[in-house]
Amino acid sequence: MADLTCIRDGSPISRGRRASLTLRLAVPAILAQLSSILMQYIDASMVGRLGADGAASVGLMSSSLWLFWGLCSAVTTGFAVQAAHRLGASSSGEARDVVRQGITACLVFSAAVTLVGLAIASRLPHWLGGDEAICGDASMYFAIFVGALPMLTMNYLAGGMLRSAGNMKVPSLLNVGMCLMDVVFNWFLIFPTREIDFLGMHFISPGAGLGVPGAALGTVAAEVVTATLMLWYLTCRQEDLRLRHRPRRSFRPTRAVLRRAVSISAPMTLEHAVFCGAQVMLTVIVAPLGVVAIAANAFAVTAESLCYMPGFGIGEAATTLVGQSYGAGRRELVKGFCHMTVWLGIAVMTAMGAVLYVASPLMMDIMTPVAAIRDIGVEVLRIEAFAEPLYAASIVAYGAFVGVGDTLVPAVMNFGSIWAVRIPLAAVMAPTMGLRGVWIAMAVELSLRGAIFLWRMYSGAWLRKARIAPPVNPVPPDEPTF
Repeated sequence: MADLTCIRDGSPISRGRRASLTLRLAVPAILAQLSSILMQYIDASMVGRLGADGAASVGLMSSSLWLFWGLCSAVTTGFAVQAAHRLGASSSGEARDVVRQGITACLVFSAAVTLVGLAIASRLPHWLGGDEAICGDASMYFAIFVGALPMLTMNYLAGGMLRSAGNMKVPSLLNVGMCLMDVVFNWFLIFPTREIDFLGMHFISPGAGLGVPGAALGTVAAEVVTATLMLWYLTCRQEDLRLRHRPRRSFRPTRAVLRRAVSISAPMTLEHAVFCGAQVMLTVIVAPLGVVAIAANAFAVTAESLCYMPGFGIGEAATTLVGQSYGAGRRELVKGFCHMTVWLGIAVMTAMGAVLYVASPLMMDIMTPVAAIRDIGVEVLRIEAFAEPLYAASIVAYGAFVGVGDTLVPAVMNFGSIWAVRIPLAAVMAPTMGLRGVWIAMAVELSLRGAIFLWRMYSGAWLRKARIAPPVNPVPPDEPTF
């Protein structure tokens, strides 16, 4: 766990110390993100063994699930950022109040989203243009995940709160454990009882044989266990945030905390809704290309995630470091952490892009035995590899901007880019170039988006547009305050 008291107490922090803090927060966050996407990779590879229809039923619903997951995740960010600011200002009592109120508000919001999801689950695959043969499994897969949204939201909230306190270790370890549980649960829920040959030994492996719904149930079970442990650690063990303090305080959200949460989360929530709406539109564009294209697109998206999830891990570290520095009123430290984390993200994802280009055949081999799906998947992954460096800039810079509460303009930049560039290009190129055209459009848009975020970072506009005034906190005379 990184010690961030040097930020809060106003101690001078050298460039080397900044780099050390950045790495100590970023590495566990990267591992947590990789374990999360590895879980999706495992799901995809296991479902891929069921054939093209099973893979397509999962792929058809992926973008819609991202929409529902992202809405809940964005809401939790509004509370986690406030906690980081309070901790940066050494106001742990107020930070605990944010934790309590965040639990209540996020549970209410996620329950409402769950009801909406369950109401449309049976019709959604048909709206997306799915073939009748896959709509039944697709609907069940979606409904199971949506039904578990309240617990998944608590996982997001508890993880965000722990990271706001500089604790990247516990969320990382619990996410690794979730990945391992997912493998075990999926093994017994997806496949039927069967005979296994291993190192010359023969044994019977019991199984429920639930297929695609089994993949959803296995992942949800792992998420529920992880969310329970994450909440327990946050409320009972985490220094400065645990709730075992007297006097007992109310879990009822106050107007001030809700207003600040909305000011941070509302642009992110709207952005994610519009962004995932674009992903759903891309699904509609891909669906007429056939079951093979749908499956290849879904598997390629999962494979590519292994490259960009490190960027999201570094972005989480940027949010914590920038948020606490901002709460402490240390402007130059805010800028220094922002620039350092962004260039670290670019370096890491450039290397990951090279790995993606070389290893794409192996990655697709793991996920599906269908040659036609593998071949298309490899081709589009190699197209996307060239966009990874600038994609990193947009991911990490966004995390830094969130740390100071600047979410509106970056949200507009994100969804404006995808709707103005990616969707029109994909719609034009898909009929003649197939799935390749869709991924060329994606690579062009991601590169443009990254360039825009770099421009905004160096312009300094993200600091001038910060939506929450930082608490007053003494700092050394050589570091100007906001």
